[in-house]
Amino acid sequence: MQTIQGKSVFGGIAIGKLSLHQKGKNVIKRLRVEDAAAQVQRFEAARAAALGQLAQLYETAKQEVGEANAAIFEIHQMMLNDPDYCESITNIIQTQNVNAEYAVGTTADNFAQMFSAMDDAYMQGRAADVKDISDRLLSILSGADGGAVELTEPSIVAAGDLAPSETVQLDKSMVLGFVTELGSANSHTAILARTMNIPAIILAAGITNPSFDGQLCIIDGFRGVVYVDPDEKTLADCRRRQEEEAQRQKLLESLKGQDNVTLDGQHIHIYANIGDVKDTGAALQYDAGGIGLMRSEFLYLEQRDYPDEELQFHAYRTVAQNMAGKRVIIRTLDIGADKQADYFHLPHEENPALGCRAIRLCLTRPELFKTQLRALYRASAYGKIAIMFPMITSVGEVLEIKKLIHAVQTELKAQDIPFRDDVELGVMIETPASVLVSDRLAKEVDFFSVGTNDLTQYTLAIDRQNQSLERFYDPHHPAVLRMIGMAAENAHREGKWIGICGELGADPALTETFLAMGIDELSVSPACILRLREKVRSTNVAAVREQALKLLK
Repeated sequence: MQTIQGKSVFGGIAIGKLSLHQKGKNVIKRLRVEDAAAQVQRFEAARAAALGQLAQLYETAKQEVGEANAAIFEIHQMMLNDPDYCESITNIIQTQNVNAEYAVGTTADNFAQMFSAMDDAYMQGRAADVKDISDRLLSILSGADGGAVELTEPSIVAAGDLAPSETVQLDKSMVLGFVTELGSANSHTAILARTMNIPAIILAAGITNPSFDGQLCIIDGFRGVVYVDPDEKTLADCRRRQEEEAQRQKLLESLKGQDNVTLDGQHIHIYANIGDVKDTGAALQYDAGGIGLMRSEFLYLEQRDYPDEELQFHAYRTVAQNMAGKRVIIRTLDIGADKQADYFHLPHEENPALGCRAIRLCLTRPELFKTQLRALYRASAYGKIAIMFPMITSVGEVLEIKKLIHAVQTELKAQDIPFRDDVELGVMIETPASVLVSDRLAKEVDFFSVGTNDLTQYTLAIDRQNQSLERFYDPHHPAVLRMIGMAAENAHREGKWIGICGELGADPALTETFLAMGIDELSVSPACILRLREKVRSTNVAAVREQALKLLK
């Protein structure tokens, strides 16, 4: 038996044959050509074919994982239309009189090196994307099939890495799980895997050993462990746990419609995080009490130009109507840092996580912000919409926001456009500054929502997307938990409620701590709702309060 420790990106246990996916290497030869124009035509024909493939992948991904997670294929289409990328290829062909394959390969290497050398983690991630679209072009030029993963029986897929296109094209009826040597918990592939409910492990060094192909394998997505050719004891233990998990899933289904109340009577709201309109289906399927975070930036990331008021209004209204009177918290635009849209023309920043992002961008572009606020207030007439503002660091920012809201409300009244005047306003607690002035912020807003991902990043001064710092990135750090506790105390002192919408909200190891703090709401991915409800309903807060709050000391 071979045991390989990796990192889980989605829980569950899968047992089956391991199918090793080895990507074919595109062997690129530099060939001198007489007709450079013909090579340019070959490139343009391949580019058109690639755009067609990506459009189809986008449609497939929309059905599988929703528009927000399918957006990567629109990004790839945009990259294939990028003038600099295309001009580089045609210039190499024309000035060097070489074949299209060589020009594509050279451009891919140059662009990937350029992106990899950048300080911004988001831009570093574009290196993999430019390689992906270039590999697609090379496969088309060479007449290859593009390296799709084909399975003839239910299997565990192993690979060095899997591109998003490969993950989406997997026949889910044949996939028991997947394990890769590379990847990150925040990669497109990991996000797709979680959305598709496929048990998955990344960073499993050595899993692509050719001798493993076809062998019986177990991936334990709860512990992040892979067993190749397991012994009888390990196999029996994992089969028992797999059956227990199946039974547990059945029990979880029975929790639909049940209250989120502890054994000693403490109630808590459990809401869903969503990326776009279609995700409301999953929120309702898993019995969410409301929407705790709608990431409105995906409306911007999916467009090639600024989404107008009507497009935004229809999206927000649809979510509010779908949730039928349940609270829907929509976060205003959070573009910047690791989320970029070319048409914003944001300048290069040495440290974009500390730059012009989120509310800072909105307040420096008030007309852009007012368009979103108008759409939000118009949609409020159709449901219980609440508005939440990201990256707040001062009371002054909140007062400036309120002035813009007042101007928007005045405009809508003058135009006889209906809206609710009792829309709740909240702020994200995701910077140490917002925590330290939370006593003052609580006087100005109706609620807080803790963004634990950024709060951890800023509190520990660690880039959360930097893989080399992963062992230092500790979201359970006492400093982070104390920050949350302080914000909760200040919110409650002013009679305001506080929720958590970051990754920690779904962490069962901290549920008791959050309940002991008096956190009023937890917003998680839809698939985590019933599991979290089970944890809440089995907890006696009074009995565990002293032990739970030790984490804050």
